[in-house]
This record gives sequence, C-alpha cells and structure tokens, in this order.
Amino acid sequence: MSDDHGDGRPGETGTERRLTTREAAQLLGVKPATVYAYVSRGQLGSRRDAVGRGSTFDAREVEALARRSRREAAVPAGELSVRTSLTLIEDDRYFFRGVDAVELASAYAFEEVAEWLWTGALPRGARFTAPPEALAAARRAVAALPEHSGPLDRLRVAVAAAAVVDPLRFDLSEEAVLGSARCLIPTLVGALPGPSPREAGGDADGPLARALWPRLTGREPDPAAVGTLDLALALLADHDLAASTLAVRVAASARAHPYAVVSAGLGALEGPLHGAAGRLAHRMLAEVLERGGAAPVVAEHLRAGRPVPGLGHRLYRGEDPRARALFGRLKALPQAAPALGAARDVAAVMARHGLHANVDLALAVLTVSCGMTAEAGETVFAVARTAGWIAHALEEYQERPLRMRPSGHYTGPRPPRPLP
Repeated sequence: MSDDHGDGRPGETGTERRLTTREAAQLLGVKPATVYAYVSRGQLGSRRDAVGRGSTFDAREVEALARRSRREAAVPAGELSVRTSLTLIEDDRYFFRGVDAVELASAYAFEEVAEWLWTGALPRGARFTAPPEALAAARRAVAALPEHSGPLDRLRVAVAAAAVVDPLRFDLSEEAVLGSARCLIPTLVGALPGPSPREAGGDADGPLARALWPRLTGREPDPAAVGTLDLALALLADHDLAASTLAVRVAASARAHPYAVVSAGLGALEGPLHGAAGRLAHRMLAEVLERGGAAPVVAEHLRAGRPVPGLGHRLYRGEDPRARALFGRLKALPQAAPALGAARDVAAVMARHGLHANVDLALAVLTVSCGMTAEAGETVFAVARTAGWIAHALEEYQERPLRMRPSGHYTGPRPPRPLP
C-alpha cells in the first residue's frame, strides 16, 4: 500500500514536494540567508513547516528560479538580454511563436493573431468588445482634448480613462490581464473621433478593423480595403524588442498594471524615430503623386540631409516582409494603384543605395489610397502593437520582479567635491 506524502519532508502534502532552507540554498547555489532575501523580494514563496522548525519552499518554484538564474548568469556582463518566446526575426522573415507571421496574418484576423500571441491558441472568430462604462469614460476624456490633438495623445488619454474604471487592473494574473486586454483594444478604437460602428453601418461586435475604418477615413468601407487594414493590424501586432516594447517590459518588470504598461509603450512610440515614420512616408507619397515622380522629391530630401522615409530596416537586408505582404494585398485595390506606383518609384530611385521598402512605406500606400490623414498610420500602428505589448507584459509578469535594472556607468567627476 502506498501513500501520497512524498518522502516525508516537512510540510509535504499530495504531489507537492517541499524543500528545507538548506536544500533550497544548495539547489540555488547560494547561502541560506540569500534564500530569505529572495522571499523578501517576492521571487520565492515560503511556508512554515508543520512543527514550526523553519520555512519550506515549493521545489518546482525553487527549480524554476535556479533555471532563470543560470540563464541570466550566461548573459555577458554589460548586456541586456530579454528572454521571449513571442517573436523571432531571422533570415529576412519573422515568426510569431514559431509560425511565419506573414502567413499567420494572411490567414487569420487581427483578433485571432492577438490571441495567438497571448495564449498560443487560435480561436476562430475571436472578437473584442469594449465595456460600456470604460468606453464612455474614454470617449469623454478624449472629447475634452483640443481639436489639434494627435492620435497618440487621444490613445494615451483613453488608456488612462479606461484604467480608472477597471477595478481589476491591479490583478496581474493571466486571466485578469487577458480580460483587460480584450476590453482595452476595442475601447481605444471606440474612443477615437468618428461614428460608432452602428452609425457607420457596421456591427458593434464585428471585426476590429471594421470598427477602426470610419475613425481613419470618411470613405465607404469596401470589404477588400477593410481586409487590407486588418492585414496591416495583424502584421504589426509585434516585432520583437522595438523601443516601445522594451519600455513595456521595463514597466511590467516593475509590476505596473496592463494599462500602465500600454501607456509606457505609447510614450515611447511618440518619439520621431519610432512612431512618426508612417506620417512622414504618407506626406512624401502625397508629394510624389502631386509632382508626378519620385526623383525631385527624393532629391529634395537628400539635399536637406533628411533620410527618405519608408526605406531600410536595420533587421532586414532585403525588403521588409511586412511591406511585401501589404504591397501584395494592395495590388488588388484599384484605388491603390497610383500610390502603389509612387511607392515603387521611390524604391527604384533609392535602389542603388541598397535601401528597400519597409512597412511604413506600405502603410503609407494604404493611408494615401484610402483617403486617410497622414496621422492614420500612427493610429494603425499603435492599436496593432497594443496586442504585442500585452503579450510581452504577460511574459514579463512571469519573470523575476525588477530584473530590468541595468547598472549605470558613471562618467562624472569623482567625489567628494566641495559643496557648490
């Protein structure tokens, strides 16, 4: 006859194996006092044993911490390395959880791709719905902004308003974070100026791309164009550790709630080197169309010492795979032909510099050809990337708290100095 009490160590019940402080220290390769330091930092849980002789620790939790510590020790000194199982960029392709991201985005809707990033599952027909209270608060907050406010201004305010009305925002369990994410993204879309989905002839519980369309353009939402917008959202959902995503991981490492995490991402996206590229590419394409050719426009950019927007990417030697996928879909839109020709003209003029089209140029073709404003690309990018930010936050919540803490390299005068 067998029992379910392990090997008789203190505090063991069922299949849970408990370790003493000394055993935990040996497994971690540290002194017993360090084990208690891990407990005080929230890296380990502890429990008094049945007879009160000391603390015991869940063996699986200790082993997981030991594995993390070994991986972190393997990182060269001075380098910041972030473990992630979400996006791999390799050989001019990129992959979401090991699946070719272009193929995934071409076969599934944005919401389904977001679920894949978050959970590793692909629920067909996934839809996101904004809670009425959060949507009302976000719309009121956005409506109070000056008319000249940009899309990122509106989105940041909408995130803050939605956070205030969510009493569960401080619950960082996976279930709670996923619930917040599925509500936040449609709230961001619904808070932007424009008609409601029903007013625009759509379904309030329909695809997110359909709800976003009337907030980007006054043109009728033909299915092929909306499908291209949906493809753009799915392609842009994540792209490894871009600047905004690193900001998100730092916030999540400090255990900021998911709304604050998204706010950190939006703050980094505001920078001209990250979020504004689509706006610049849109304006350049509009000028190429107006002047009838790319050569004079490119020449003026180069003469002024400005880079030509929409070209080149530090992670791809050839054409950005996201641009290639969007260009392929845009070919089927008759209204996109002029802007698509202008983009190809720009790329041809710059070809001898070894620069290829990136996703900002392809997104500009979409925004120009569908009558959207120059800022529309920023909106598409931010809404799409929110899905990836949430996925990275979910990963970071499983890591050691505050691990995103590089050491400063002080270069100032050596102390002590006299008081000024």
